[in-house]
Amino acid sequence: AAEQGGVVANYTKVVGLIKDDEDGLTRGVLVEDMEGGERFEIHGKVVINATGVFTDGVRRMDDPESGKIIMPSQGVHIVIDKSFLPGDSAIMVPETDDGRVLFAIPWHDRVVVGTTDTEVEEPDLEPRPLADEIDFLLVHASRYLQREVTEADVLSMFAGLRPLVKPEGGEGSASVSRDHTLLISRSGLLTICGGKWTTYRKMAEECIDQAALVGGLEERESVTPNLQIHGWTQVPEGADPFKDGAVYGSDWKHIEKLREENPEFAELIHPDLPYTCAEVVWSVRFEMARRLEDVLSRRTRALLLNARATIAAAPKVADLMAAELGWDENRKADELKAFEAIAKRYVLPQNWKEEL
Repeated sequence: AAEQGGVVANYTKVVGLIKDDEDGLTRGVLVEDMEGGERFEIHGKVVINATGVFTDGVRRMDDPESGKIIMPSQGVHIVIDKSFLPGDSAIMVPETDDGRVLFAIPWHDRVVVGTTDTEVEEPDLEPRPLADEIDFLLVHASRYLQREVTEADVLSMFAGLRPLVKPEGGEGSASVSRDHTLLISRSGLLTICGGKWTTYRKMAEECIDQAALVGGLEERESVTPNLQIHGWTQVPEGADPFKDGAVYGSDWKHIEKLREENPEFAELIHPDLPYTCAEVVWSVRFEMARRLEDVLSRRTRALLLNARATIAAAPKVADLMAAELGWDENRKADELKAFEAIAKRYVLPQNWKEEL
């Protein structure tokens, strides 16, 4: 987005909409800097509400009487060792004995097993798996993988929320269409909701075309059908030029250079995780990472690959980030405390049937 000319405001929260006094049209947002607490305005000819499961909250900022259109649906996954599914092939079970879908996919030298479809009343920033969801995954994964999967084998568990558009007939979330919906309010607030990862580019194109109409912007042909994403490079067929750094693409050579310049950066953040200190430094300097959670859950996938190892690695990562961002000991302690509170939710408790 930044390379295409977008201005990215990280850690800012929309707390209100700005409307024109004369025509009542939405012409910007009031945002709060989540680090400094300052509030300021961002003006524009059109505002797009693309906030997933939190769509209804923004719509209510526009019109307090607006109805609920999002039906959040929770999907849960567990991550286990690669030995449960050797090789590079995934397993897809389109219908288990109770009619649900199960998959097991090789992922970052682990195996991710999913998923569930559980209706949720209100969206949560940190959704947590339910006991019956974990039970479903353990029981059914054991039927299809190399050996039985027990709670002791779960390296990490996590839940996500699907922003399904609420059907008029009130069907359950499993039968709800995954198609996307575009809505334009009386004030011109453009909302895009529903959809899924596999249709995101088409969703964006349709959304921007509508935004141009609402805001009276210059018509332009979409460039995204053939736009190369950041880090792309031309790779000969069958070649693997980046090996461990494939997710970074052409940025990987810069990370390797960091390792060469400072041998300490070549050290792993933890023996059971594939990430080095160089990736931590890179994420702070060039990927807008500001919090421990940013590095350990978003810029890397450490928390999803092995939650306990990630909690153990957090102090080392905090030291690296403190050096880059100028944190004092109090800020570092606050970061560690906040991250541990989140990370514990990814560890399957010993008494999970009672605790979840």
